Amino acid sequence: MSPAGETRRPRIGVTVSRRSAWRIFPLIRLNLALAGAKALRWIEEDEVNLGAVDGVVIGGGDDIAPTLYGGELRAEVVLDPARDRMEAAVIETARDRDLPVLGICRGAQMLNVVQGGSLHQDAFEVFTSRRYRTILPRRRVSVQPGTRLAEIAGTLPMKVNALHSQAVAHVGKGLRISARDEGGMPQALESTEGPWAIGVQWHPEHLLYARRQRRLFRALVSAARKGRENRP
Repeated sequence: MSPAGETRRPRIGVTVSRRSAWRIFPLIRLNLALAGAKALRWIEEDEVNLGAVDGVVIGGGDDIAPTLYGGELRAEVVLDPARDRMEAAVIETARDRDLPVLGICRGAQMLNVVQGGSLHQDAFEVFTSRRYRTILPRRRVSVQPGTRLAEIAGTLPMKVNALHSQAVAHVGKGLRISARDEGGMPQALESTEGPWAIGVQWHPEHLLYARRQRRLFRALVSAARKGRENRP
């Protein structure tokens, strides 16, 4: 692609864990490239410039500190406070700048927390959902009709992977649940006001072969492109 063509591609900032960036970021970068965008990697010690991107992916990783939503700290959780602070600031600034955001697993949970929502630290103590921990599509998810996610992926049940233990409890302001699994556990949420934002509990970057999962990245890139065209 020519240098001029490169500049026309939307640029997407991607937050990832320092521990897993080496394997997760290349997958997200590939998905974004196939959708027509260029990915920029952000970890907690990087200088984050929201003015340099047209959209954001908040990636998966460690649990979110329960102190951010009024929960109690459990001894078994693995936390990354520096990343919590960085991603919360990224989401808030992206909202102020009308940048679209796709949250993946932890990223979906962070979207909810930043909007004033809360989490179940161990969602499997609350819901009857079967506990999976695999990148293979084992969990059955039902998408709610009339949602943005339904417009992207349709309403037919779909199989997704699952690596999480936390899940949305109280839904944050300006958000709604857009998918649940067979046990009723929230599996996706999205904005109902403000900029485009969707969060999914699964990891679509690992499901590159699934057309409906690739559509998530295409929808983000499309929203980023439209936003850039409409931005002064």
